[in-house]
Amino acid sequence: MSDSCEGITRRALLGSATAAAAGVATGGPAAAATSRQNTARQNAAPLWQNGPQARTGHSASTGDVPAGEVPALWREFTRTPFTHPQIPYVGRAGHRAGAAHFPRRPVVADVRAYGATADGSADSAPAINRAVAAAGRAGGGTVLIPPGTYRVDGLIRVGHSNVVLRGAGSARTKLYATRNLTELIGVYGSRYGGDKSSWSWAGGLLWFCPADRFASLTTAIRAKAWPFEGWTGNKRDEWETLTTVEPAGRGSWSVKVADSSRLRPGRLVLLRLADDAGHTLLEHMAGGGPGPEAYHWDDKTKLTSYVPYEWPVRIARVQGTKVTLERPLPLDVRPEWDPRLTTHVEALTGSGVEGLTLEAVETPQSPHLLDQGYNGVTFQCAYDCWADDVVVRHVDNGFGLVAASACTLRDTRVAGRGAHHPYFCREGSHDNLVDRFTIEQRTASAPAGTQLHGINVEGLSSYNVWSRGDMRMGTFDSHRGMPFANVRTDITVTNNGRHGGDASAGPLFGARFAHWNIRVTNARAGLMKIDGLAPYSATVGINEVTEFDQIDVPDFSGDLHSRLELYGTTDAVRPRNLYDAQRELTR
Repeated sequence: MSDSCEGITRRALLGSATAAAAGVATGGPAAAATSRQNTARQNAAPLWQNGPQARTGHSASTGDVPAGEVPALWREFTRTPFTHPQIPYVGRAGHRAGAAHFPRRPVVADVRAYGATADGSADSAPAINRAVAAAGRAGGGTVLIPPGTYRVDGLIRVGHSNVVLRGAGSARTKLYATRNLTELIGVYGSRYGGDKSSWSWAGGLLWFCPADRFASLTTAIRAKAWPFEGWTGNKRDEWETLTTVEPAGRGSWSVKVADSSRLRPGRLVLLRLADDAGHTLLEHMAGGGPGPEAYHWDDKTKLTSYVPYEWPVRIARVQGTKVTLERPLPLDVRPEWDPRLTTHVEALTGSGVEGLTLEAVETPQSPHLLDQGYNGVTFQCAYDCWADDVVVRHVDNGFGLVAASACTLRDTRVAGRGAHHPYFCREGSHDNLVDRFTIEQRTASAPAGTQLHGINVEGLSSYNVWSRGDMRMGTFDSHRGMPFANVRTDITVTNNGRHGGDASAGPLFGARFAHWNIRVTNARAGLMKIDGLAPYSATVGINEVTEFDQIDVPDFSGDLHSRLELYGTTDAVRPRNLYDAQRELTR
């Protein structure tokens, strides 16, 4: 068997495919699928430690597929799960490769011991930050925020790894935020000029970001100098090369390197791929062929600013010059793209927030791109971090992933007066999982001149998953910047938002977007049924929809090589949830 399927027998693949397809035909969007998923995950090993070999010996159940329809695309995928042309492999997305449970770190601080008051009578932000800092100095641990309402007049920042903020539950612990990021840090202008506020797509009042990275960001913002927000900061060419990498194909779990002396299992590294003069890397991200080859890339200056492509990944094993990764390669590795493993901004790892509501003082939603920064929870340069049972209310922007990878947002909710971006995923964010999420209907009418996007992805972000969603407003916002290989699955959506994106950011879609089992309540097709827009994409199991309102034309000419199956069918498609099925297939 080829290296791309290392450690997985053909019998195990096909047998477990039968098991994955054999879901329960009844129940709500989260019921039967969630029960089956949790049972399977409780026994799963942390695959970041073991690599693909952890799946050898997997015993699959057998049986007849129940009522429901199995698309040809799924049967094809089971034969080539890591290299399928239309469906990306996302079975390792999320914290610790999709682990079912988050770590329970020992309690090292209670915010009340540092002066926080649970009756909302005084500013508790300094006390909470002191407790967080103490946990950081201790090497990590849990900071308890007991039941009550805690007024916070400043932002809460987690800048050290392995620190967890834990409330008593989103219905019992509330942080009430009275000020915005413009007041607290300054005007965060756009590198593209004009009066745009970058708080429209960055930063959070609860902000997870490495301490050094946060310091450089705020210094640049106060100097009105745009800071590059990604894994290598403004000085993108000064990060140290650990080794160069030999050619390999998309889907391979291992690579050969020139020198493995500085690599070790568990180390987080960046795979960096630089584009060439002919933009063949960007063409590859778009699926290749005549359409991308004919596309004019040179004037897409915002898009090209996202290159080199930076993919953070942990090393699973080192055997001589052979290095096995915790996830398969997202793209080909070719000599013309100068492939190398490098250092990066030291990531925030193993940190999370659980069991609380962050509610901002209610203000009208700002005009488009003038957000003041009443933002919720943001993870930046974060890896293997999480949010669980967290609600944000009355925010400009809800949950942010900025140069964040392998993070999980589970049981999260955006509520209140309406948000510009309920969820944003940008600046090269990869392999994240947003599971069991809700965007509530707004409680106040949208002021004139505002925008609603929904679940945003942009800036070459790839292999992210949105699963089991209840979107009572918004849309699937592919926000240009050519995101690729992302999955939306098992989602109910009232499709009333609009996508965004500057023309200089280039295409809406790269290759391998998959929309799987999507229930559109208002029958609006835009950004849901994507077989006429996205190259090498898959739209499977969507109810009949109609083009109206914001209607786009494809960015690439010619045959898009996109697939549409089981159109007019939802919930009866098997497997019902593409992410769950991929995990079951290859665990």
